[in-house]
Amino acid sequence: MIETFLTYGRAYFWHDGIQWSGLAVTLMLLAISLVLGLCVSLPLAIARVSSRRALSWPVQVFTFVFRGTPLYVQLLIIYTGMYQLEIIRETPFVAGFFRSGFNCVVLALVLNTSAYTTEFLAGAFRAIPAGEVEAARAYGLGRVALWTKLLIPAALRRALPSYSNEVIFMLHATAIAFTATVPDLMKVAGDVNAETYMPFEAYGIAAMIYLGTAMLLLGLFRQIERHFLAYASPRKA
Repeated sequence: MIETFLTYGRAYFWHDGIQWSGLAVTLMLLAISLVLGLCVSLPLAIARVSSRRALSWPVQVFTFVFRGTPLYVQLLIIYTGMYQLEIIRETPFVAGFFRSGFNCVVLALVLNTSAYTTEFLAGAFRAIPAGEVEAARAYGLGRVALWTKLLIPAALRRALPSYSNEVIFMLHATAIAFTATVPDLMKVAGDVNAETYMPFEAYGIAAMIYLGTAMLLLGLFRQIERHFLAYASPRKA
């Protein structure tokens, strides 16, 4: 069983001449979606806490929609629905993008995680004490320096515990990629099940791989939190 699983995992996905395993595809989806999602969510979070309704309201609508609808439905709309639009089919570059199941999965994951991360970061921005901001202004920090040297670093540190949960959630969310014909770990498990007719073993091994990966990620985030949140730990007498 394990040999069959590893064989399918090694042989399933070729990209740019490189042979990828199902786990590698899962981790690639996770890494790409997290990096792009964080890059998108940071400016959105800044707009979310803005006092200008013209900036904060569209972001609030975006986060409400993508947090209030299932990720699976979002993927189906992007993967099967977008290509039905005439404007999509008539634009060569855009049509080529939506013809790729991998691209559609990445887009769905990025939009979903950016909605959640935006709210995490917005909450972290609001949690920064007003006294810190006033002290920074008293030291002569301008608007740009205030954001880059105080607000953004402080918000990222405060959002770390919540963001570690989001990373694990996104690891689990990549399991829907097989519905868009992306050969991730779940697709490999499904093919092993079809080959061996042993669903408990096939999906059980996949579950253990997800569990082991989640444990490694949680351990990594604990080390990161221990480093960047050391100031918040109680001091020993």
